[in-house]
Amino acid sequence: MPAATAARETDSLPDRIVDVVVIGGGAAGLNGALMLARSRRSVVVIDSGTPRNAPAEAMHGFIVLDGTPPGEILERGRAQVRDYGGRVVPGEVVSAAPAPPSPTGDVRFTIALADGRTITARRVLVATGLRDVLPEVPGLAEHWGRSVVHCPYCHGWEVRDEPIGVLATTSMSVHQALLFRQLTEDLVYFTRGAELDESTRERFTARGIRIVDTPVEEVVTGEDGGITGVRLADGQVVPRRVLAVATTMQARTEGLAGLQLPMEDLPDGMGRRFASGPAGTTEVPGVWVAGNATDPTAQVGPAAAAGALAGANINADLAAADADTALTAAQSTTA
Repeated sequence: MPAATAARETDSLPDRIVDVVVIGGGAAGLNGALMLARSRRSVVVIDSGTPRNAPAEAMHGFIVLDGTPPGEILERGRAQVRDYGGRVVPGEVVSAAPAPPSPTGDVRFTIALADGRTITARRVLVATGLRDVLPEVPGLAEHWGRSVVHCPYCHGWEVRDEPIGVLATTSMSVHQALLFRQLTEDLVYFTRGAELDESTRERFTARGIRIVDTPVEEVVTGEDGGITGVRLADGQVVPRRVLAVATTMQARTEGLAGLQLPMEDLPDGMGRRFASGPAGTTEVPGVWVAGNATDPTAQVGPAAAAGALAGANINADLAAADADTALTAAQSTTA
């Protein structure tokens, strides 16, 4: 089959009830879909095409794939899901809700896309990821994913030995500063009005971390397009080439209200996530969650692993339901 024809077929929604719809085409969603497709389940991935790590030049911290561009990893993942008969459909989910159950009482769900298409599935895996909310500092957002970073394990090696600044946002910023200090001798901590107890100040001083209490006015961009410093309220510019920021992490919930998935706040004002149990199970029968939507700190490797575990758990649940249906049919035939 020509590649163009195959791509068109895998980009279309089937006109039948499928075993699983995966909402989200990142590492968690694709790995969950891979496990399901390899188990000969009919699976459709709805991919909005807006991964969290899109601004990053490369993915790090995952053995073998370290240094690979995120887009390349996702493209290879889509191809592998398709190779096993799964479908990857570009689209934006605008509603997802329970549908009338099957004749045997098994749960079902209807998912609607922004372009008006709909699909019904027996099970749903939510792998929508999260949105990083940056503090409202002028000039900061335009450098996100390049000179503005959040994770020392994702970006730290690439910014080693640079003059780094940490913009305080939550209590996690103190922990973040200690981690980034491992990567550079030149680290400045901007408190931005946050309380910093005397014990922490002493620890920072002992580690050679300079503390700036003057309010931050803006991030200064140089002629090369990169960060050159942080302007303070008193007009002083503190030279910096990299800024580390602990973002507020919000699970992507758009279009999912109808599923009535429970959510919970993260500690220390870090954000909000979908609540989940072992293998991504939720309080809603037939719905699982995986990846950053429920584990905001997971990197690509753990997110993919969580997707695989959820996919296997969904397959087991479907296998049990199939056996129940078969038994009911057999008993009605012999009755």
